[in-house]
Amino acid sequence: MSGIMVEIEGSGKHCHVTRETLDKLYGDGFDLEVKKWLTQPGQFATPHKVTIVGSRGSADISIIGPCRKADQIELSFTDARALGFNPPIRESGDVAGSPGCKLVGPRGEVEISEGVIIAKRHVHLTPEDAEKFGLVDKQIIKVKVEGERALVFDEVVARVHREYATYMHVDYDEINAAAIFGEKPMGEILK
Repeated sequence: MSGIMVEIEGSGKHCHVTRETLDKLYGDGFDLEVKKWLTQPGQFATPHKVTIVGSRGSADISIIGPCRKADQIELSFTDARALGFNPPIRESGDVAGSPGCKLVGPRGEVEISEGVIIAKRHVHLTPEDAEKFGLVDKQIIKVKVEGERALVFDEVVARVHREYATYMHVDYDEINAAAIFGEKPMGEILK
């Protein structure tokens, strides 16, 4: 491959919660602990889990910190179907009209009215990288992956912000479809 390259990261099922939801699930004033800092600045994996309850079953999912303005559960299609959800494909933060669910924590449970989504594949970009690559925020691009199961990811959203680090994010269904395992899998951005 040649051209504009971006590192690809897989994203497993997880949730983002509001301060209010965290208090109900874990107790008033509970603080999320950092298990591992993620590549996006300020974002971290925690050792804390909640149980998401669907019409066909339940699953324990990790909480990603810090707390957010809205509750959001990100699943792959495989996870969603197994649990009994039919969520829309959305950009992170766009939860309006998505299915709700029950979340169960060690100290309580919460019924959220919306928030279950399949995250739209996207590339986070710093403004400097976006300018260098000739991309703008919200531009729809393609990303080509080489290998035994080579493919082109279409409908990838370029997300440009000064607080981002440049990485592509896809869920594990997409990681498996392209067989992009191992250290620092790369994709070529096609405009």
